[in-house]
Amino acid sequence: MKEVLLGDLRIAYAEAGYGPPLVLLHGGMDDSRSWRRQMDALSDEFTVLAWDAPGCGRSSDVSQSWRMPNYADALAGWLVALGVERPHILGLSWGSSVALEFYRRHSHVPASLILAGAYAGWAGSLPPEEVASRLESVLAAADLPREQLLTGLPGVLSSAAPAELVDELSAIWADNAGRSHPEGYRAMAESDLRDVLPGIHLRTLLVYGELDQRAPLQVANDLHQRIPRAKLVVIPGVGHLANVEAPDEFNAQVRLFIRSVVSDDC
Repeated sequence: MKEVLLGDLRIAYAEAGYGPPLVLLHGGMDDSRSWRRQMDALSDEFTVLAWDAPGCGRSSDVSQSWRMPNYADALAGWLVALGVERPHILGLSWGSSVALEFYRRHSHVPASLILAGAYAGWAGSLPPEEVASRLESVLAAADLPREQLLTGLPGVLSSAAPAELVDELSAIWADNAGRSHPEGYRAMAESDLRDVLPGIHLRTLLVYGELDQRAPLQVANDLHQRIPRAKLVVIPGVGHLANVEAPDEFNAQVRLFIRSVVSDDC
């Protein structure tokens, strides 16, 4: 792990490979470790950068006032500190909403967007009663035993996910559940990013799991209809975290998409 200081804010990150930059933004209780299958597979062709979002992993905790613009601006500052230009931005779940807010505030930076298990913020993609229920459940997660962190959120993984994968993710979530992730989820609950979608003029790849109950296919179809240059890929037989349940297919779709963007830009 490497680190960058943005004033008093420490951002930890993993880096591997050479080539066009691909930036990975993890989900809410994850950190950069959840991207290891992408770091391993895609670093042969891309410079892969996976941050620990502020409040997660080895990065600094954040104050209760943090909301999506704070995360988006921290992402911008981190990329400037690294000298990264025109990255492909891949956001998963919570990270997809960070990516959309980042596009709103820094639309000149990304070369493309890849949104996996994505929302236009919870407020922009889910009914108010569902948003309230989700916020309550994730805020209560800090008090759950490790073995209940994933099982309490149906559709994160499919029922066919192997026990070792459940254990791996549960360990990561347990490390982050008691930290400042509540600010990230409050930001998610308040975010309605639907107004950003029709103004996205970049090539955009949407990747969803067929069995995803967190960001179900009606959410996928809504984003697909609203983003002008979006392509939708549904990976069969997996849940919300398609990057870990079907890494080969997920990585292949990401690779082909970025290759096509780079080819168009040449």
